[in-house]
Amino acid sequence: MPVNNTFSSYGSVTKTFHWLSALLLISAFILGLFANNLAHEIQSTSFDGAPETISRAVLLFSLHKTIGLAAFFTALGRILWAIGQPKPGLLHPENKPQALAAEVVHWVLYGAMVAVPLTGWIHHAATTGFAPIWWPFGQDLPFVAKSEAVAALFGTLHWIAGKALMITFFLHVAGALKHVVIDRDATLRRMLPGSAELPKPPAQKHSTVPAALALVLWAGLFVTGTLLAQQSGGHADHNPAIAQGDVGANATQSAQATAQSSGDRSNDANWSVESGTLGLTIQQMGSGVSGAFANWSADIQFDDPDAPGPAGTVVVEIDIASLSLGSVTDQAMGPDYFDSAKYPTARYEARLEKLATGYQAVGDLTLRDKSLPLTLPFSLVLKGDRAEMTAHTSINRLDFNIGKGTQDEGTLGFAVELDIALTAQKSN
Repeated sequence: MPVNNTFSSYGSVTKTFHWLSALLLISAFILGLFANNLAHEIQSTSFDGAPETISRAVLLFSLHKTIGLAAFFTALGRILWAIGQPKPGLLHPENKPQALAAEVVHWVLYGAMVAVPLTGWIHHAATTGFAPIWWPFGQDLPFVAKSEAVAALFGTLHWIAGKALMITFFLHVAGALKHVVIDRDATLRRMLPGSAELPKPPAQKHSTVPAALALVLWAGLFVTGTLLAQQSGGHADHNPAIAQGDVGANATQSAQATAQSSGDRSNDANWSVESGTLGLTIQQMGSGVSGAFANWSADIQFDDPDAPGPAGTVVVEIDIASLSLGSVTDQAMGPDYFDSAKYPTARYEARLEKLATGYQAVGDLTLRDKSLPLTLPFSLVLKGDRAEMTAHTSINRLDFNIGKGTQDEGTLGFAVELDIALTAQKSN
C-alpha cells in the first residue's frame, strides 16, 4: 500500500489519520455523553451526594478532555498532511448537486474536527474548577484568562461545534454507505486498508466553492454561538466536572469582609476589617482548585504589647454558602462536603499572642459538626492605626468529616490549604 495519495486512492498515512480521528472522536463523544449525564444527576435536587458518582464523573470528564485533545492534534496532523497530498477525484463528478453536498460536508467536518476540541480546550483553560487533562503541560493556555464570560462563550461554541460535528459525521457515514449500497462503487474501498485495484476517476478539477460555503456556515455558527453566550449573561455553564470536588484551577478569588463589633471592650482595642480574603485550595486528581468565601466577619480586639505575650482576641464567623469554588461550588455545598444546609456557619474563636518573631492565634475552629484546636501563625504589619495581616495554614478535611466518603487522596487530597489576608483599621 503506497504511503502517498494518488488521483485514484488514498495512501496509508491518510488512511491512518482518517480511522484514528474517527476512533478518537467517537470515544470522546461517548465519554462526554456519559459524563454530562452524571453531571446532570449530580446537579439535580435528588442527588444523594454519593462520592463514587462524583469520582466517576471526574474520571469520565478527564478521559473525555484528554482524548479530545489527542483528537485535536491528530486533526491538525491530518490537515497538514493533506495540504501536500493530491486529492483522489470523485467517482461521479457529473452529479453536481451530490458532489457539491459531499464536498461541503467534508469541509465542515474538517472544521469541526479542529473547532470542537479547541473550543473545549479554551473553555477548560478559562474555567475555575475542572476535571484535569491528563498530560504534563499544565491546564492553562497562553492568553486565556480565568473568566466566566470567556468560559461561557467557548462553552457555547463547543456545544454548537459539537452539534455540527455530529451532524456532518453522520452525513459522512450515510454518504459512504450510499456509495456501497446504492451506487455500488469503490468510494469507501479507497479508504479501507489494503491496496486493491481501484478504478480511475474521470478527469475533473476541484472547486474552491465547497470550502467557501463551509467557511460561511462556520461563520454563521460562531456568530450564533456568540449571541447565545451574550444572552446567557456571560455566566459559564461549566461541565460540572463537578464536585468533582474537582477541583482544579489555581485562581484565588478575593472577597470583601464585613466587620462586626460587640461586647463592652475598650474602643481603643477594637479593629474593623476594611477588606480581606479568606481563601482555600484543595488538591483533586493532582490539580489544585482555589476559591474564597465572599461573606465573613471578624471581631478583633488587639493591642500590640511591647514584649511577647497576650495581645487580644478574635472571633471569625464564616458564611459557608458564600464559598465560590469555580464550577464545583454547588457540589461542594453537598451533604458529604460542607453540607451548608445543615451547617451554614463556621466559627474560629482564638486568643492572639505576640511571639519573639511574629504572631499567632490559638483557638478552636468549628466546622460542620466538629470543633478542633487550630493554631494560626500570622504576619502583621502595623502602620499607625492600620494593620495588614497575612496567614497560611493547613487542615485535614477528614478531621472535620468533609468528603469522608472519598478516602483516596489521589482523587481528593486530605490537606486543605487556608490563605488569609486582611487590612483592618483601629476604631476609636
